[in-house]
Amino acid sequence: MTRAAIAVVVLASCAWAQPKTSPGDVLLAAMRDELERSRALRIIEVPYFIEYAVDQGDQVSAAASLGALLNSNRSRFRIPRVQVRVGSYQLDNTNFVGADFYMGTRYEVDRLPLDDSYGALRRHFWLATDMAYKAAVEAFSRKRALLRTVSTTETLPDFYPAKPVELLDFTPLPEVNAAAWRERVRKLSALFLRYPKVIGSVVDYTAARDVQYLINSEGTRVRQPSGVMFVRIRAVSQAPDGMTLRDAAVLHTRDLARPPEERDLEEAARRVAENLTALAEAPVGEAYTGPVLFEGEAAAQIFAELLGRNLAATRRPVMPPGRSLPLRTSELEGRLGVRILPEWIDVVDDPTQKEWRGRPLFGHYRVDMEGVRPEPVVVVEKGILKSFLLTRQPVRGFQASNGRARLPGNFGAKAAAISNLFVRAAQGVPAAELKKRLVELCRQRDKPYGILVRKMDFPSSASWDEVRRQLGAAGGSAVSSPVLVYRVYPDGREELVRGMRFRNFNVRSLRDILAASDDVHVFDYMENGAPFALMGAGAYVAECTVVAPSILVDDLELDKVEEEILRPPLVPPPPLLALGGH
Repeated sequence: MTRAAIAVVVLASCAWAQPKTSPGDVLLAAMRDELERSRALRIIEVPYFIEYAVDQGDQVSAAASLGALLNSNRSRFRIPRVQVRVGSYQLDNTNFVGADFYMGTRYEVDRLPLDDSYGALRRHFWLATDMAYKAAVEAFSRKRALLRTVSTTETLPDFYPAKPVELLDFTPLPEVNAAAWRERVRKLSALFLRYPKVIGSVVDYTAARDVQYLINSEGTRVRQPSGVMFVRIRAVSQAPDGMTLRDAAVLHTRDLARPPEERDLEEAARRVAENLTALAEAPVGEAYTGPVLFEGEAAAQIFAELLGRNLAATRRPVMPPGRSLPLRTSELEGRLGVRILPEWIDVVDDPTQKEWRGRPLFGHYRVDMEGVRPEPVVVVEKGILKSFLLTRQPVRGFQASNGRARLPGNFGAKAAAISNLFVRAAQGVPAAELKKRLVELCRQRDKPYGILVRKMDFPSSASWDEVRRQLGAAGGSAVSSPVLVYRVYPDGREELVRGMRFRNFNVRSLRDILAASDDVHVFDYMENGAPFALMGAGAYVAECTVVAPSILVDDLELDKVEEEILRPPLVPPPPLLALGGH
């Protein structure tokens, strides 16, 4: 019998005891009791850190198109995450290219039971701990062997210690009337019957009542309820030349007792339909280089995508010499203390703020995925990059997490994401003045028109195939496509154009912001780590808010989209209203 097998036998030999904690929450009791037993492991390598986390949820959803229900679902889930670290905070089994793999045989871990069966839950955590322990021991052995053959220029610890947190919230979450919401999405989807140029549309909603559990061997105990609801309105039209055009709107709430208002949903659906109707009739844009005005929602989307997604500090894992991995790293790496924005702009990420001017903030949370309480972070001060968003994975120049572990990561780590990102301009001007400045710049440079963007495709409603083509055309790095793009002529007239895409637009372009408005737009979205935060991608999401002014950026490049397009249908569509519309 191997020593790893002995570990299983030793653990299995203990009979299940009754819960040592209050029976009010059986799952929490099972996690606590099995963690205490697992801390006694003394085989091969002593674990210095053990973490049990569970996401428990009750989710309802439905989708409809043109007044007809497509699907309706209700599901319950318990998603466990068990981590074992062996070694020490200074050197352990993580931050290594082989940290997520285990080559040996293992016991199959059944799904975490949905029923509150204390014995079944203890059994799951026992087997999951055994599996995680074996994987940790094997990875640690291979990592130490590799480190004996390579030299490193800088030695960072593998894990930040953190103070224990006790947050046990048993507040019940309100029920969601699934039948009422099924009827609501059907009714909302029927609005598209009035827009014949929209060739495809779907309205769907999801409401989830979650409870997030986390306990670890440092003493952290977390049980926090969390509700979220979102309604997505997505549609497609086709221009006479066959170009496919997309638009979408998403409405979010964290308060299940205050869902999106009926009038707001209808207005969002009408805007999407009207945008696509206008785009189908708009001319194709031409290549352009010059100043671009991002107004309202588009400006907040740009800050979310270009700045927000680059504020997460990244760390390359230990790997064999000559081997490379396609790791997504921050474009701001190595730029701490460097100006990345105009000197009159500050940026603060503040998850502790619950509301702004009476509006609830989508990015508020009390504790992150690693059990760390977050704190406000000034990431940019007078244009200078001052800090990054940090998890418990150490990075150069910092000594502790600031509570931004919001998504699962790679190589034993969690991934950071923004919360409530506030972009503050000290020299804001009225929004109308920005448009005047755009026109004046174009006049000075002898350009026939300037470009105004009011909406980006972020998070993207594209398909994976479209995203792959876009990334391939941009060499693997790109910003999402603009949806609403206007030519602004010297007399102030605006002309909508289609088929445009940015080229060489990245976070460094934000240094060239010429002016910002004195008003701001609030933009909520769900970050999932996928390219362009692609809707529906990723098993986990982090709720985020960006509060930002409109901005005028100097010298950006836009190209006309050059892709093969589908030929329009030979036969016109049937008269939808006559076939059952209202």
